[in-house]
Amino acid sequence: MLTRPTDLALVRAALKRARVVALLGPRQCGKTTLARQFVPPDSPNYFDLEDPRSLARLAEPDNALRPLRGLVVMDEIQRRPDLFPLLRVLADRRPLPARFLILGSAAPDLLKQSSETLAGRIETIALEGFRLADLGAAAQTRHWLRGGFPLAYTARTEADSLAWRRQFLSTFIERDLPQLGVTIPAVALRRFWSMVAHYHGQIWNAAELARALAVNESTVRRYLDLMAGVFMVRQLPPWFENLGKRQVKAPKVYVRDSGLLHALLGLGTALEVAHHPKVGASWEGYAVEEVLKAVRPDDAYFWATHNGAELDLLLFKDGRRIGVECKRADAPVLTPSMRVALADLKLDELRVVYPGDQRYSLAKNVAVVPLAEFVNAK
Repeated sequence: MLTRPTDLALVRAALKRARVVALLGPRQCGKTTLARQFVPPDSPNYFDLEDPRSLARLAEPDNALRPLRGLVVMDEIQRRPDLFPLLRVLADRRPLPARFLILGSAAPDLLKQSSETLAGRIETIALEGFRLADLGAAAQTRHWLRGGFPLAYTARTEADSLAWRRQFLSTFIERDLPQLGVTIPAVALRRFWSMVAHYHGQIWNAAELARALAVNESTVRRYLDLMAGVFMVRQLPPWFENLGKRQVKAPKVYVRDSGLLHALLGLGTALEVAHHPKVGASWEGYAVEEVLKAVRPDDAYFWATHNGAELDLLLFKDGRRIGVECKRADAPVLTPSMRVALADLKLDELRVVYPGDQRYSLAKNVAVVPLAEFVNAK
Protein backbone atom coordinates (compact mmCIF):
# COMPACT_ATOMS: atom_id res chain seq x y z
CA MET A 1 0.00 0.00 0.00
CA LEU A 2 1.31 3.44 -0.94
CA THR A 3 1.54 5.75 2.04
CA ARG A 4 0.12 9.27 2.03
CA PRO A 5 2.28 11.16 4.54
CA THR A 6 1.11 14.63 3.48
CA ASP A 7 -2.58 13.83 3.86
CA LEU A 8 -1.98 11.98 7.11
CA ALA A 9 -0.17 15.03 8.49
CA LEU A 10 -3.00 17.34 7.41
CA VAL A 11 -5.60 15.19 9.18
CA ARG A 12 -3.49 14.90 12.35
CA ALA A 13 -3.00 18.65 12.49
CA ALA A 14 -6.71 19.31 11.90
CA LEU A 15 -7.70 16.87 14.66
CA LYS A 16 -5.56 18.84 17.12
CA ARG A 17 -7.35 22.07 16.21
CA ALA A 18 -10.95 21.07 15.58
CA ARG A 19 -13.49 19.01 17.46
CA VAL A 20 -14.90 17.66 14.18
CA VAL A 21 -12.87 17.10 11.00
CA ALA A 22 -14.61 16.38 7.69
CA LEU A 23 -12.60 14.46 5.11
CA LEU A 24 -14.47 14.98 1.84
CA GLY A 25 -13.88 13.71 -1.67
CA PRO A 26 -15.30 11.46 -4.36
CA ARG A 27 -15.62 7.72 -3.92
CA GLN A 28 -12.48 5.66 -4.45
CA CYS A 29 -10.11 8.54 -3.68
CA GLY A 30 -8.80 6.82 -0.54
CA LYS A 31 -10.77 8.40 2.31
CA THR A 32 -11.62 5.11 4.02
CA THR A 33 -8.08 3.74 3.74
CA LEU A 34 -6.72 6.94 5.25
CA ALA A 35 -9.24 6.95 8.11
CA ARG A 36 -8.45 3.35 8.98
CA GLN A 37 -4.89 4.38 9.75
CA PHE A 38 -6.35 6.34 12.67
CA VAL A 39 -9.10 3.93 13.80
CA PRO A 40 -9.24 0.25 12.70
CA PRO A 41 -12.52 -0.87 11.10
CA ASP A 42 -13.18 -3.46 13.83
CA SER A 43 -13.03 -0.82 16.56
CA PRO A 44 -16.25 0.20 18.36
CA ASN A 45 -15.25 3.78 17.42
CA TYR A 46 -15.59 3.07 13.67
CA PHE A 47 -18.95 3.42 11.89
CA ASP A 48 -19.44 2.68 8.19
CA LEU A 49 -22.88 4.01 7.34
CA GLU A 50 -23.13 1.68 4.34
CA ASP A 51 -22.68 -1.34 6.65
CA PRO A 52 -25.93 -2.72 8.11
CA ARG A 53 -24.12 -3.57 11.35
CA SER A 54 -23.03 0.03 11.86
CA LEU A 55 -26.52 1.26 11.05
CA ALA A 56 -27.95 -1.17 13.61
CA ARG A 57 -25.54 0.15 16.24
CA LEU A 58 -26.83 3.65 15.50
CA ALA A 59 -30.49 2.75 15.99
CA GLU A 60 -30.26 4.92 19.12
CA PRO A 61 -27.51 7.38 18.14
CA ASP A 62 -27.12 9.15 21.46
CA ASN A 63 -26.70 5.90 23.39
CA ALA A 64 -24.21 4.64 20.77
CA LEU A 65 -22.02 7.75 20.49
CA ARG A 66 -22.11 9.49 23.87
CA PRO A 67 -20.06 6.87 25.81
CA LEU A 68 -17.24 6.70 23.23
CA ARG A 69 -13.82 8.12 24.00
CA GLY A 70 -10.92 9.15 21.78
CA LEU A 71 -11.34 9.47 18.02
CA VAL A 72 -14.61 8.37 16.41
CA VAL A 73 -14.76 7.77 12.63
CA MET A 74 -18.05 8.00 10.72
CA ASP A 75 -17.75 6.94 7.07
CA GLU A 76 -20.31 8.00 4.39
CA ILE A 77 -21.84 10.53 6.77
CA GLN A 78 -24.08 11.97 4.03
CA ARG A 79 -26.30 8.89 4.49
CA ARG A 80 -27.30 10.08 7.98
CA PRO A 81 -27.65 13.89 7.95
CA ASP A 82 -29.83 13.57 11.04
CA LEU A 83 -26.63 12.91 13.03
CA PHE A 84 -25.26 16.44 12.58
CA PRO A 85 -27.29 18.03 15.43
CA LEU A 86 -26.15 15.26 17.78
CA LEU A 87 -22.53 15.72 16.69
CA ARG A 88 -22.83 19.42 17.56
CA VAL A 89 -23.99 18.53 21.08
CA LEU A 90 -21.26 15.93 21.56
CA ALA A 91 -18.59 18.27 20.22
CA ASP A 92 -19.57 20.96 22.74
CA ARG A 93 -18.94 18.85 25.83
CA ARG A 94 -16.40 20.06 28.38
CA PRO A 95 -14.07 18.37 28.95
CA LEU A 96 -14.14 16.89 25.46
CA PRO A 97 -14.05 13.07 25.65
CA ALA A 98 -14.15 12.39 21.89
CA ARG A 99 -13.35 14.02 18.58
CA PHE A 100 -14.99 13.04 15.31
CA LEU A 101 -13.53 12.32 11.89
CA ILE A 102 -16.41 12.26 9.40
CA LEU A 103 -16.00 11.04 5.84
CA GLY A 104 -18.27 11.82 2.95
CA SER A 105 -18.62 11.95 -0.79
CA ALA A 106 -18.51 15.68 -1.42
CA ALA A 107 -22.19 16.47 -1.73
CA PRO A 108 -23.08 20.17 -1.68
CA ASP A 109 -25.95 19.36 0.68
CA LEU A 110 -23.51 17.70 3.06
CA LEU A 111 -21.25 20.74 3.05
CA LYS A 112 -24.20 23.03 3.68
CA GLN A 113 -25.59 20.88 6.48
CA SER A 114 -22.25 20.52 8.25
CA SER A 115 -21.30 24.18 7.94
CA GLU A 116 -24.64 25.33 9.36
CA THR A 117 -24.92 22.78 12.18
CA LEU A 118 -21.24 22.55 13.14
CA ALA A 119 -20.18 26.15 12.48
CA GLY A 120 -17.06 26.96 14.47
CA ARG A 121 -16.51 23.32 15.37
CA ILE A 122 -15.57 21.69 12.05
CA GLU A 123 -12.53 21.80 9.78
CA THR A 124 -12.85 20.44 6.25
CA ILE A 125 -10.11 18.68 4.29
CA ALA A 126 -10.54 17.79 0.61
CA LEU A 127 -8.96 14.50 -0.47
CA GLU A 128 -8.32 14.15 -4.19
CA GLY A 129 -6.14 11.11 -4.69
CA PHE A 130 -2.39 10.55 -4.62
CA ARG A 131 -0.13 13.60 -4.62
CA LEU A 132 2.99 13.89 -6.76
CA ALA A 133 4.78 15.18 -3.66
CA ASP A 134 4.26 11.79 -2.00
CA LEU A 135 4.93 9.65 -5.09
CA GLY A 136 8.20 11.30 -6.12
CA ALA A 137 9.59 12.71 -9.37
CA ALA A 138 10.03 9.28 -10.99
CA ALA A 139 6.26 8.75 -10.86
CA GLN A 140 5.37 11.99 -12.65
CA THR A 141 4.63 10.60 -16.13
CA ARG A 142 2.54 7.72 -14.78
CA HIS A 143 0.72 10.02 -12.35
CA TRP A 144 -0.11 12.52 -15.09
CA LEU A 145 -1.38 9.80 -17.42
CA ARG A 146 -3.40 7.78 -14.91
CA GLY A 147 -4.39 10.45 -12.38
CA GLY A 148 -4.46 10.23 -8.62
CA PHE A 149 -7.25 7.73 -7.89
CA PRO A 150 -5.46 4.88 -6.10
CA LEU A 151 -6.93 1.99 -8.14
CA ALA A 152 -6.27 3.82 -11.42
CA TYR A 153 -2.70 4.69 -10.48
CA THR A 154 -1.77 1.22 -9.15
CA ALA A 155 -3.45 -0.81 -11.93
CA ARG A 156 -1.26 -3.52 -13.44
CA THR A 157 -1.30 -2.13 -16.99
CA GLU A 158 -2.30 1.07 -18.77
CA ALA A 159 -5.25 -0.80 -20.30
CA ASP A 160 -6.41 -1.91 -16.85
CA SER A 161 -6.11 1.64 -15.56
CA LEU A 162 -8.12 3.06 -18.45
CA ALA A 163 -10.80 0.40 -17.99
CA TRP A 164 -11.09 1.29 -14.31
CA ARG A 165 -11.39 5.02 -15.06
CA ARG A 166 -14.07 4.44 -17.69
CA GLN A 167 -16.05 2.30 -15.27
CA PHE A 168 -15.62 4.93 -12.57
CA LEU A 169 -17.05 7.62 -14.85
CA SER A 170 -20.14 5.54 -15.55
CA THR A 171 -20.65 4.47 -11.95
CA PHE A 172 -20.15 7.96 -10.59
CA ILE A 173 -22.78 9.46 -12.87
CA GLU A 174 -25.28 6.59 -12.80
CA ARG A 175 -25.08 5.56 -9.14
CA ASP A 176 -23.07 7.88 -6.90
CA LEU A 177 -24.61 11.20 -7.96
CA PRO A 178 -28.22 9.92 -7.65
CA GLN A 179 -27.37 8.67 -4.15
CA LEU A 180 -26.38 12.25 -3.32
CA GLY A 181 -29.79 13.49 -4.42
CA VAL A 182 -28.87 14.58 -7.96
CA THR A 183 -31.82 14.13 -10.32
CA ILE A 184 -30.20 15.30 -13.57
CA PRO A 185 -30.34 12.55 -16.26
CA ALA A 186 -27.09 10.57 -16.49
CA VAL A 187 -26.91 10.99 -20.28
CA ALA A 188 -27.04 14.78 -19.98
CA LEU A 189 -24.33 14.87 -17.31
CA ARG A 190 -22.08 12.52 -19.29
CA ARG A 191 -22.37 14.73 -22.38
CA PHE A 192 -21.66 17.83 -20.31
CA TRP A 193 -18.62 16.24 -18.62
CA SER A 194 -17.23 15.16 -22.01
CA MET A 195 -17.67 18.69 -23.36
CA VAL A 196 -15.92 20.19 -20.34
CA ALA A 197 -13.00 17.84 -21.10
CA HIS A 198 -12.72 19.43 -24.55
CA TYR A 199 -12.87 22.91 -22.95
CA HIS A 200 -10.31 21.91 -20.30
CA GLY A 201 -7.96 24.82 -19.57
CA GLN A 202 -10.10 27.37 -21.43
CA ILE A 203 -12.19 30.35 -20.37
CA TRP A 204 -15.73 29.32 -19.45
CA ASN A 205 -18.27 30.15 -22.15
CA ALA A 206 -21.74 29.22 -20.92
CA ALA A 207 -23.48 30.37 -24.10
CA GLU A 208 -21.34 28.14 -26.30
CA LEU A 209 -21.87 25.03 -24.18
CA ALA A 210 -25.58 25.76 -23.83
CA ARG A 211 -25.96 25.88 -27.61
CA ALA A 212 -24.01 22.64 -28.03
CA LEU A 213 -26.16 20.85 -25.43
CA ALA A 214 -29.43 22.47 -26.56
CA VAL A 215 -30.20 23.78 -23.07
CA ASN A 216 -30.28 27.25 -21.54
CA GLU A 217 -27.30 28.94 -19.87
CA SER A 218 -28.70 28.59 -16.36
CA THR A 219 -28.90 24.81 -16.83
CA VAL A 220 -25.29 24.65 -17.98
CA ARG A 221 -24.30 26.80 -15.01
CA ARG A 222 -26.11 24.38 -12.68
CA TYR A 223 -24.28 21.42 -14.22
CA LEU A 224 -20.93 23.16 -13.76
CA ASP A 225 -21.63 24.06 -10.13
CA LEU A 226 -22.68 20.48 -9.45
CA MET A 227 -19.53 18.95 -10.92
CA ALA A 228 -17.39 21.50 -9.08
CA GLY A 229 -19.21 20.70 -5.85
CA VAL A 230 -18.28 17.03 -6.07
CA PHE A 231 -14.61 17.82 -6.84
CA MET A 232 -14.74 16.61 -10.43
CA VAL A 233 -14.32 20.01 -12.12
CA ARG A 234 -12.38 23.05 -10.97
CA GLN A 235 -13.59 26.56 -11.62
CA LEU A 236 -10.53 28.80 -11.30
CA PRO A 237 -11.80 32.35 -10.76
CA PRO A 238 -10.29 35.33 -12.59
CA TRP A 239 -8.34 38.05 -10.81
CA PHE A 240 -9.06 41.54 -11.95
CA GLU A 241 -8.21 44.96 -10.55
CA ASN A 242 -8.03 48.49 -11.82
CA LEU A 243 -5.01 48.28 -14.13
CA GLY A 244 -6.34 50.38 -16.97
CA LYS A 245 -6.63 47.21 -19.08
CA ARG A 246 -9.56 45.10 -20.23
CA GLN A 247 -9.30 41.94 -18.18
CA VAL A 248 -11.01 38.57 -18.50
CA LYS A 249 -13.78 38.17 -15.92
CA ALA A 250 -14.98 34.61 -16.58
CA PRO A 251 -13.49 31.54 -14.84
CA LYS A 252 -11.26 28.89 -16.34
CA VAL A 253 -12.48 25.30 -16.15
CA TYR A 254 -10.49 22.12 -15.63
CA VAL A 255 -11.25 18.44 -15.13
CA ARG A 256 -9.49 18.07 -11.80
CA ASP A 257 -8.09 14.56 -12.21
CA SER A 258 -5.82 14.17 -15.25
CA GLY A 259 -6.58 10.46 -15.50
CA LEU A 260 -10.31 11.11 -15.78
CA LEU A 261 -9.61 13.85 -18.34
CA HIS A 262 -7.67 11.38 -20.49
CA ALA A 263 -10.44 8.78 -20.15
CA LEU A 264 -13.04 11.34 -21.25
CA LEU A 265 -10.84 12.19 -24.26
CA GLY A 266 -10.35 8.49 -25.08
CA LEU A 267 -6.60 8.52 -24.37
CA GLY A 268 -5.12 5.39 -22.85
CA THR A 269 -1.34 5.67 -23.34
CA ALA A 270 1.33 8.30 -22.86
CA LEU A 271 1.95 8.30 -26.63
CA GLU A 272 -1.73 9.04 -27.33
CA VAL A 273 -1.68 11.90 -24.84
CA ALA A 274 1.53 13.33 -26.32
CA HIS A 275 0.01 13.47 -29.82
CA HIS A 276 -3.37 14.87 -28.78
CA PRO A 277 -4.22 18.57 -29.38
CA LYS A 278 -5.09 18.93 -25.66
CA VAL A 279 -1.69 17.75 -24.42
CA GLY A 280 -0.61 21.25 -23.39
CA ALA A 281 -3.89 21.94 -21.62
CA SER A 282 -3.72 18.53 -19.94
CA TRP A 283 -0.27 19.27 -18.55
CA GLU A 284 -1.39 22.74 -17.43
CA GLY A 285 -4.36 21.32 -15.51
CA TYR A 286 -2.24 18.59 -13.95
CA ALA A 287 0.39 21.12 -12.81
CA VAL A 288 -2.26 23.53 -11.51
CA GLU A 289 -3.79 20.81 -9.32
CA GLU A 290 -0.44 19.66 -7.92
CA VAL A 291 0.68 23.23 -7.21
CA LEU A 292 -2.57 24.02 -5.39
CA LYS A 293 -2.32 20.83 -3.34
CA ALA A 294 1.26 21.65 -2.36
CA VAL A 295 1.01 25.39 -1.69
CA ARG A 296 -2.49 25.42 -0.13
CA PRO A 297 -2.77 29.16 -0.80
CA ASP A 298 -5.08 31.55 0.97
CA ASP A 299 -6.59 32.42 -2.43
CA ALA A 300 -5.95 31.26 -6.00
CA TYR A 301 -6.86 32.88 -9.32
CA PHE A 302 -5.80 33.06 -12.94
CA TRP A 303 -5.25 36.37 -14.71
CA ALA A 304 -5.70 37.35 -18.34
CA THR A 305 -6.23 40.49 -20.38
CA HIS A 306 -7.99 40.88 -23.71
CA ASN A 307 -4.62 41.95 -25.16
CA GLY A 308 -3.22 38.46 -24.64
CA ALA A 309 -1.25 38.75 -21.39
CA GLU A 310 -2.04 35.96 -18.95
CA LEU A 311 -0.89 34.07 -15.88
CA ASP A 312 -1.94 30.49 -15.12
CA LEU A 313 -1.99 30.96 -11.34
CA LEU A 314 -1.92 33.99 -9.08
CA LEU A 315 -1.53 32.72 -5.52
CA PHE A 316 -1.93 34.74 -2.35
CA LYS A 317 -0.02 33.12 0.49
CA ASP A 318 0.95 34.73 3.80
CA GLY A 319 0.64 38.22 2.35
CA ARG A 320 2.75 37.46 -0.73
CA ARG A 321 1.79 37.36 -4.41
CA ILE A 322 3.18 34.32 -6.18
CA GLY A 323 2.78 33.82 -9.91
CA VAL A 324 2.94 30.36 -11.48
CA GLU A 325 3.15 29.54 -15.17
CA CYS A 326 2.73 25.90 -16.27
CA LYS A 327 4.71 25.10 -19.40
CA ARG A 328 5.08 21.74 -21.12
CA ALA A 329 8.36 22.61 -22.79
CA ASP A 330 11.94 21.33 -22.70
CA ALA A 331 13.37 24.75 -21.78
CA PRO A 332 10.85 27.51 -21.02
CA VAL A 333 11.97 31.07 -21.68
CA LEU A 334 10.90 34.48 -20.39
CA THR A 335 7.97 35.73 -22.45
CA PRO A 336 6.46 39.21 -22.87
CA SER A 337 3.34 37.92 -21.07
CA MET A 338 5.43 37.01 -18.02
CA ARG A 339 7.03 40.47 -17.97
CA VAL A 340 3.60 42.11 -18.10
CA ALA A 341 2.30 39.90 -15.28
CA LEU A 342 5.34 40.65 -13.12
CA ALA A 343 4.89 44.40 -13.52
CA ASP A 344 1.11 44.73 -13.52
CA LEU A 345 0.40 42.29 -10.71
CA LYS A 346 3.42 43.32 -8.60
CA LEU A 347 4.44 39.71 -8.07
CA ASP A 348 6.88 38.86 -5.30
CA GLU A 349 8.07 35.90 -7.37
CA LEU A 350 7.21 34.08 -10.57
CA ARG A 351 7.83 30.36 -10.96
CA VAL A 352 7.60 28.55 -14.28
CA VAL A 353 6.90 24.87 -13.59
CA TYR A 354 7.67 22.32 -16.27
CA PRO A 355 8.14 18.53 -16.61
CA GLY A 356 11.95 18.70 -16.81
CA ASP A 357 14.56 18.09 -14.10
CA GLN A 358 16.76 21.21 -14.14
CA ARG A 359 16.17 24.44 -12.24
CA TYR A 360 17.44 27.73 -13.68
CA SER A 361 16.85 31.46 -13.42
CA LEU A 362 15.27 33.60 -16.15
CA ALA A 363 15.38 37.01 -14.46
CA LYS A 364 15.22 38.61 -11.05
CA ASN A 365 12.55 36.76 -9.02
CA VAL A 366 11.76 34.53 -12.03
CA ALA A 367 12.88 30.90 -12.10
CA VAL A 368 12.09 27.74 -14.05
CA VAL A 369 11.43 24.93 -11.58
CA PRO A 370 10.68 21.22 -12.20
CA LEU A 371 7.16 20.48 -11.02
CA ALA A 372 8.33 17.64 -8.78
CA GLU A 373 10.83 19.95 -7.08
CA PHE A 374 8.27 22.75 -6.68
CA VAL A 375 5.65 20.58 -4.96
CA ASN A 376 8.21 19.02 -2.62
CA ALA A 377 9.60 22.42 -1.61
CA LYS A 378 6.26 23.78 -0.41
